[in-house]
Parts: sequence; C-alpha cells; structure tokens
Amino acid sequence: MKFIFTSEAVTEGHPDKVADRIADSILDELLRKDKESRVACEVVTAKDLVFIFGEITTTAKVDYEKIARDTVKEIGYTKPEYGFSYDTMEVKIALNTQSPDIALGVDKKENKELGAGDQGIMFGYASNETVEYMPLGSYLAQNLAKRLTYVRKNGIIGYLRPDGKTQVSIEYIDNKPVRVKTVLISSQHDPNIDIDTIKKDITNEVILKVIPAEYIDKDTEILINPTGRFVIGGPAGDTGLTGRKIIVDTYNGYSRHGGGAFSGKDSTKVDRSAGYMLRYAAKNIVAAGLCDKVELQASYAIGVSHPISIYANSFNTGKVSDEMLVKIVENNFDLTPGGIIEELSLREPIFKETSCYGHFGRNEKAFPWERLDKVETLKKYL
Repeated sequence: MKFIFTSEAVTEGHPDKVADRIADSILDELLRKDKESRVACEVVTAKDLVFIFGEITTTAKVDYEKIARDTVKEIGYTKPEYGFSYDTMEVKIALNTQSPDIALGVDKKENKELGAGDQGIMFGYASNETVEYMPLGSYLAQNLAKRLTYVRKNGIIGYLRPDGKTQVSIEYIDNKPVRVKTVLISSQHDPNIDIDTIKKDITNEVILKVIPAEYIDKDTEILINPTGRFVIGGPAGDTGLTGRKIIVDTYNGYSRHGGGAFSGKDSTKVDRSAGYMLRYAAKNIVAAGLCDKVELQASYAIGVSHPISIYANSFNTGKVSDEMLVKIVENNFDLTPGGIIEELSLREPIFKETSCYGHFGRNEKAFPWERLDKVETLKKYL
C-alpha cells in the first residue's frame, strides 16, 4: 500500500504564533511570581495591534504590555516598515478574573486532588518512525520552521523576515516512510530580493540542512515562495489568534485531536496538561516496545479529578492487547490534574518555549513529558 501524507509547521513570526508566544510568555511570568495562578489568556494580533484578553486569577503583579512588547521584539518585529513592530504597536488589555463557577470545580477537593478545569477529550500519540517518537513529516516540518528562524536571527539569510510556513509530503509504502515527495517553504523577506536568490539560499541553508539525504531523490519536488513574493506578512498581513494552530502544535493529523488549544492556559486546564501526560504515556509505551505506535485518549468532567474514560489504539502493532495498554496507563500514569502537575512540574515557567515548533518531540528541559523514565518499568508487561 502506498500513500502520501503531508505535514506543516509555522515560524514564531506567523501571526497566530505571535499570539501564542505572547500568551505563554504572560503565563510564565505569572507562574514565576505565583505558582498557583489560574490563567486563560487569549491574544489577538493585527496590523500594529495586540489585544490581550481572558481570565486570570493571581496574586502576581505583572506588566502585560511590557511582556507583549518584549516578546514581539524577541521574535524580530523591530521595524515600522513591517507594519507590526514592538515599539509602534498599540496594546489593549481586557482581563477579568476566573469565573467563580469554574473555580468551584477546580478547587473542589476529591481525595485532596484538584478537579479538572473543564470537561473535554484529550489525545496523546507516539510512533517509532523517528528517534523522537514522532511522525517523520511532522518532525521535519517543525525543524524546517525552526531552521528558517535560526538562519534569519543569525544572519545566515539576513534578508528574511519573521513570518514563514513549511510543509513536507512523505511517501509511505506499507506504512513505512520511504521518501520526501515534496517540500514547500514560504518565507517572508525584504523587498528587492530576487526569487532565484531566495530559492537558492533556502534550499542550501534550510532544506538540505534539515532533511536527511536518504529521503531526497531526483523526483523530490522543492517549492519555495511559489507566488514569487512574500514581503507583507505577520500580523500586518493576517490577523493572528491564540490556539489556532492546534494540529501544528501536536501531531499534524497523524493522531486525532480533542479540539482544545494549549497556549495561554495554566495546567489546571486538562486540555493542556492531560495532552502532555498522554504524550508522556504514549512515548514510554512505544519506547518500551509494547507497540510500534499508539494513540491514547482520556476524557474529563469539570470538577472531577479522575478521567471518566481512557482509550488506547495500537493500530494492530501491539505486542499486548489494546485493553492491556489501557490497564498499563491506569496503573503507571496518574491522570488526575494534581498528579499530572506534580509528575511533570507544570507549575514551573516553562511554557514560552512550547509556543512554537511543536509541543512534542523535543528533548529539551522545558519538555518534561518527553522523558523516557518509565521504559524499564513498562517492559515488564512484554
């Protein structure tokens, strides 16, 4: 069986990601000063405008406008001619405290544990396609986006601007990735740079630096800025909003998604924290050799600590049954909000780094759910 599956990613200068990064930067600053902060921060970005709104309950005093300006500056929107710049943009703030009805559900103690901050369904996924236990296309697309930012910020391709998107189409045969069929990159750039220069530089300094040579052949198609021009970009070209890149943030459609976004939310919100915990469980299950890939689901009721259902699907690759995988999750991973927060240290200010280039498949300090410390324990089930 042969098929093509496509994944995409965006840079931190994409308007939606600017919004995500501001929201998570605010969350981090609040957690630094008050680890019990309840945060549901939303951000809209538009031409020279940032609008911060939502619900926050905290004892911390922070300068929301300064955080927004510092974040935008760090991303690279530093010139008025971009149409969106840290020093010229207007910042509007409309924040309220958390609804007391929601707080009642979270604060309600059941066996001294936090209640879930909302009802909903969450998914976790892992695959042995890559050493990062991520689907190959998703991993490559995210790393192309990260490299695009790296060459811009380090002056390797100094005429690039912050906004950009990447896309990778992988050819599979018998469910195994065999080659890259197409690479598509659209990157914002300064005016008066000819398209041939852009194509040559991005091919040599981004694509060939990221995609392993064994996946590229003479038939691999490379598309770079296919319209020929991408000068107007970022929030000046398109309105951005937090939580609008949920597939890019997770598994690029290789796994289902419950619909809840991550950025701007503290970890009493289980659409974030349970998503992380289910990735942690899925990755350790696959790394232990219990299956080649697995999708996990948990569902929650607001104010209730324990999930009301757990589901596992190993896509017929399991060395044990899917029913056994559910029991393994139940017996080895605490899926209560309090248990998740404690296990993964989710009161710490680690979230800004998650806001772009994917929440999964990154072995960095800010991603404790990527640990493989349960592997030896899980091998006993083989």
